[in-house]
Amino acid sequence: MLELLSPAGDLECLMSAVDYGCDAVYLGSTMFGMRAGAAKFDPETLRNGVEYAHAKGVRVYLTCNTVPSNDEIELLPEFIKTAYDCGIDAAIVSDIGCIALIKRTVPDLEIHVSTQAGVVNYVTANELYKMGAKRVVLAREVDIENIKRIRDNIPEDMDIEVFVHGAMCVSFSGRCLLSAFMTGRNANKGECAQPCRWKYHLVEEKRPGDYYELSEGDGGSYILNAKDMCMIEHLKELKDAGVTSFKIEGRAKSAYYTATVTNAYRAALDAVKNGEPIPKWAVDEVYKVSHRQYCTGFYFNKDDANQYYENSGYIRECDFVGVIDSCENGRVNITQRNYFTVHDDLEVLSPGKTPVKLDIPYLINSKGEQTEIANRATEKMYFDYPVSFPPHSIIRKPLSKK
Repeated sequence: MLELLSPAGDLECLMSAVDYGCDAVYLGSTMFGMRAGAAKFDPETLRNGVEYAHAKGVRVYLTCNTVPSNDEIELLPEFIKTAYDCGIDAAIVSDIGCIALIKRTVPDLEIHVSTQAGVVNYVTANELYKMGAKRVVLAREVDIENIKRIRDNIPEDMDIEVFVHGAMCVSFSGRCLLSAFMTGRNANKGECAQPCRWKYHLVEEKRPGDYYELSEGDGGSYILNAKDMCMIEHLKELKDAGVTSFKIEGRAKSAYYTATVTNAYRAALDAVKNGEPIPKWAVDEVYKVSHRQYCTGFYFNKDDANQYYENSGYIRECDFVGVIDSCENGRVNITQRNYFTVHDDLEVLSPGKTPVKLDIPYLINSKGEQTEIANRATEKMYFDYPVSFPPHSIIRKPLSKK
């Protein structure tokens, strides 16, 4: 079975991922996760998230992929027992000691070896399998031909997971000391300040205060800034290479990002499974979220995984302006998220559907007044409409070109 694996930075993102078609989600609790800013799942929230996912047949994987110190690792047994009691389906782990400790503490819990472990060959994968690993998340530096070699030389019941979409790291498998050196925030403990996205100048030792731009153009140069990965048009090649799980990066991203990208990859992966062409609308969808320039990572031509020197900003083509809460008797109830008017070129994205145009005749605000403008954050509003949409459908508009 091919698995679509989506990120969940918080409970809203988890619900979006589940509603828009993922087979599994990965998330971080209060410790041991590589995204400290997305450590939103305390035991109560984790239990609620697991219940929501399991009710729709979606598995939940917990990230435990930091490199813990002696003091930290002593907290792992109680931490993982609590998470296991909440119903998680697997732990994503990078440290060998953590793998052994988790297997002793909760023997029935699946172990997925994180990309942070840097697995690039089948010998390593086989040794991890002997230690109890059910899955390896390969290093992003592994190309398609080497994925095939790994698949051909590991047990049939061992899964291969790879990243197919999202941010890339300049360091090998995310092993970076730059953030800790420059800011005191350790990337290997989930606190990366992303100094690889910053703009740098050159200074000569005997000329302090004289800064020389590292220039590719008028805007200087972002010498460490990586492009984003996008493999939506190449899922068949990955499937044929033996990939089991297709992973979307983005635990620090919004629920809108999670929903949109999950919906697109769901359609693309279903097309691959059915031997059909990937729908053009699904490919177009990945350009409707904030992203850097796309590339195919290291899977094909390593030259395509190069850095983007002009800037480190995001490309945005659409604004997420509202979410549909319910539709009752011809009335659409929404929660406003960003400014829009009834005159904007709006569209609705519903789970498992292509986006459709939305022509709103008027809005009724929370005071019962008719208006053409939605400009109060998270205001509850409604409008009458002849078409119903499922709950959690997204309303968005294109950004105006300046």
